Amino acid sequence: MKFAVQLVAAAAVLACAQGAFAQQGQTVKMVRIDAQTGLLGPVGVNQLKSYQFFAEKFSGAGNPAGVKFEVTGIDNKLSPTESLNALKAAIDGGARYILQGNGSSVALALSDAVTKHNERNPGKEVLYLNDSAVDPDLTNSKCSYWHFRFDADTSMKMEAMSSFMETQKDIKKVYILGQNYSHGVQVAKFAKETLGRKRPDIQIVGEDLHPLAQVRDFAPYIAKIKASGADTVITGNWGSDLSLLVKAANEGGYTGKFFTYYTGVTGTPSALGTNGTGRVYQIAYNHYNMGGQMDKWMTEFKAKYNDDFYTGSIIRIYQTLGAAMAKAKSTDPVKVAAALEGIKVSSFNGEVEMRKTDHQLQQPLYMTVWQKADKKYPYSPENTGMTLAPLKEYPNYVSSTPTSCQMKRPS
Repeated sequence: MKFAVQLVAAAAVLACAQGAFAQQGQTVKMVRIDAQTGLLGPVGVNQLKSYQFFAEKFSGAGNPAGVKFEVTGIDNKLSPTESLNALKAAIDGGARYILQGNGSSVALALSDAVTKHNERNPGKEVLYLNDSAVDPDLTNSKCSYWHFRFDADTSMKMEAMSSFMETQKDIKKVYILGQNYSHGVQVAKFAKETLGRKRPDIQIVGEDLHPLAQVRDFAPYIAKIKASGADTVITGNWGSDLSLLVKAANEGGYTGKFFTYYTGVTGTPSALGTNGTGRVYQIAYNHYNMGGQMDKWMTEFKAKYNDDFYTGSIIRIYQTLGAAMAKAKSTDPVKVAAALEGIKVSSFNGEVEMRKTDHQLQQPLYMTVWQKADKKYPYSPENTGMTLAPLKEYPNYVSSTPTSCQMKRPS
C-alpha cells in the first residue's frame, strides 16, 4: 500500500513537471492579416518584417515558455471583407493566433468574427492580438474577451497630446483633419472634448474628413487650413495619407504646427525631410531614441532590411505571450487568454499591464518633436538626417482612460 502511494505521488510530481514544460518546443503559428499592397502597403510590409525579425529574438530561450513563434502574412488590401476571408484561411491553415493593426474598420470586423467563431467552435478557439488599431470602441462598447490591444487607443493618446498642448500658449487656432473612418472620427471627437476641457480658449477653426488611402493631392486641404488662420493642425493620418499631407504643406508654404500620431511611420520622415523642424510632433508609446536594448534591435533591423523599426507593440506581444504561456503552462488560446488578463511584464520602457477589465494595455506615452539628429538623439529614420526627439514622458496613469466594457467571459 505504501509503495502504491509512493508510485501515485511520483506520478503526480512527474505530471506536474511535464505540465510545467508542456509548451516547451511547440511552434505557435501566427498569421498577420494586413495590407501588403496599395498606398498603405509599405506600412504593412514593414510590420510583417518586424514580426518575423522579433519572432527569431523571442523564440525558444527568448521567452519563458520556450515556444517557437512562426509568423506569416495575408494581404487583406485594407478591406474588412478580404480580412474575413483571410481569417478563415488562417484558421483553416492551423493558426490559433491572429495579428492585425492597420485600420480600425478591419479590426472591428475581425474582433466580431473571432468572437463568433469561438462561440461556434469550442475547442478550436483563436486569439486576436491587435498591434495598432486604436478605435476606443474595441475596448469599450464592442469589447471582446478574445481581443487584446497592445497599442494605446485614440482617447489615451489624445489625453496625453492635449496635456502637452495645454502648456503651449502660442496655440490659438486648431484645424482637425483626418481619414474618414472610425479612427479619424474618434480623433476629431476626443480632440474637441479634451481641448475643451483643458484649453477652452483654443478655437477649432475647421474640421475635415477625407477618404482613406485615396487622396493623392492634399493641396486643396492645405489651402483650406491656411485660409482658416489655423496655427496648428491635429491629424490621426498615417501612411501615405500623412506623408502626402506633409508634402503638400511643405509645398504650399504652411508653417503651422502639426500634432500627429504617426510621423515616424514609413514614408512620412522622407516627406518631411528637413522641413517641419520644431513644428511636427508625435504622440506614441515609443520613439526612435529609446536607448538600451531597443537601440541595438533597431540598428540590427535597419542593417538587415534597410528599413526602420517603429511598431514597438510587436515586442510587447511577444513578451506578454511568452509570459502568459509560461503562466498557463500551455499554448491553448483559451488558457492563454485567461493568463493574459491582468498580466504585467517589464518591457523596453518599464512595466506594462494588460488591463483585465477591457484588455487594453496600460503603458507610458511620449511626446516627441521632429528635429535634426544629434549626439543625444542620433537615430535617423529613412536616412533623413532628422529624428523624433523626446520632449515629455507621460506615465501609465496619465493616459489611462476609463472603459465602459462589459466583458462577456466564456463559462
